[in-house]
Amino acid sequence: MFLGMKVKTSITISEETLKTIDEYSGERVSRSEFIEKAIQSYLAQLIKNARDAKDLDLINRHAKSLNEEAEDVLEYQVNL
Repeated sequence: MFLGMKVKTSITISEETLKTIDEYSGERVSRSEFIEKAIQSYLAQLIKNARDAKDLDLINRHAKSLNEEAEDVLEYQVNL
């Protein structure tokens, strides 16, 4: 996900955030890798949220017909 050529950039973040990054990344990963993974995770969540919103909109636009179809199916199973 989000693979591609690496590009060097500069960002400005608070000292407190940087300390927290250092605390949780430790010696296992570099700051850059830690920040990139965090951004990838955030972007994946944004993409999922957008997809979910699109799906919900689609369901809501067709709710009446979907509910009618569900009621029709249930009538075969139980008396409403």
